[in-house]
Amino acid sequence: MNHDWRAGLAGLEPHAPESFLQDTILTETHASSAPHYEQQYLDLMRHIWLHGDERIDRTGVGTRSILGATLRFSLAGEAVPLLTTKRVYWKVAAREMLWFLTGDTNIRELVRQGVHIWTDWPLDAYRRATGEAIDRDSFEARIIEDADFARRWGDLGPVYGAQWVNWPIYEPAGDGLYRKAEMGRNQIAELVNAIRSTPGSRRLLFTGWNVAEVPQMALPPCHMTYQFQVADGKLNGLLFQRSCDLGLGFAFNIFGLTMITRMLAQQCDLEPGEVIWQGGDVHLYLNHAPLVEEQLSRIPQGAPTLRINRQPSSIFDYRIEDFDVRDYSPQAHIAAPVAV
Repeated sequence: MNHDWRAGLAGLEPHAPESFLQDTILTETHASSAPHYEQQYLDLMRHIWLHGDERIDRTGVGTRSILGATLRFSLAGEAVPLLTTKRVYWKVAAREMLWFLTGDTNIRELVRQGVHIWTDWPLDAYRRATGEAIDRDSFEARIIEDADFARRWGDLGPVYGAQWVNWPIYEPAGDGLYRKAEMGRNQIAELVNAIRSTPGSRRLLFTGWNVAEVPQMALPPCHMTYQFQVADGKLNGLLFQRSCDLGLGFAFNIFGLTMITRMLAQQCDLEPGEVIWQGGDVHLYLNHAPLVEEQLSRIPQGAPTLRINRQPSSIFDYRIEDFDVRDYSPQAHIAAPVAV
């Protein structure tokens, strides 16, 4: 095992004496045989902050980054891996997931619900195109009030939901030509049917990474591929995320994975098993130093649960009122800027 990695986990400077590292890690291991589920996330954050490769990224902000990370969380007893070292506004993530499942790609409906997490991209495009120094609140007000303005400036392109429930397919149009079919492939509906009919399949997945349409997207899918497995009457869910902003995005991504896994399990008469998150480029932005330092100073605690209050007739019929998080008493929210 690399000594610098162990130093990161122990919260120590790299190259500390090996015997001291061993003593520290053995002491921590014996002190708690069952570490809090969030500790693995904090360990990953510390490791990236101490040892990640520092680079200039697409946004120009700069990051510290590693390639490849895996975290696992049990969903037994209605458990949900919400971060407790800072407040996570889980209803925002839940509303986003339900929005994805509608296939909508315009921010108007999200903004109507008070969800702002997608506004920065169309706002930035509008400012660059028009030169108008409009603030976010004014832009969102126009999105809500003016349907034509929303159609022109609020659409994100064929992101996430468009691929999940309406992946484009093409049909013969005669004379060797093809045309885009009115309705594409609904990966989510097909997934539900596949889990029910062929639970042993290794093809229980959906993806948002449509190579042909990536250039049209405001942001190519970060949480790009979800795969599921049925084992011992339980549904396990895995997310491969090509790019993860560990400081801000991860908390929403892991909640979304948990939420869709529970919904699919309920629709298919299975129990939720565990969720596995796999990150490709996992990074922390250099301007998130206050967030990282503050969060690493906190101790995770508590065991929140996620309950689904009813079983709709379809995976597409859930409402925000159907989801209830209990026993969640997080520490204070930590603000940080989003890199666009």
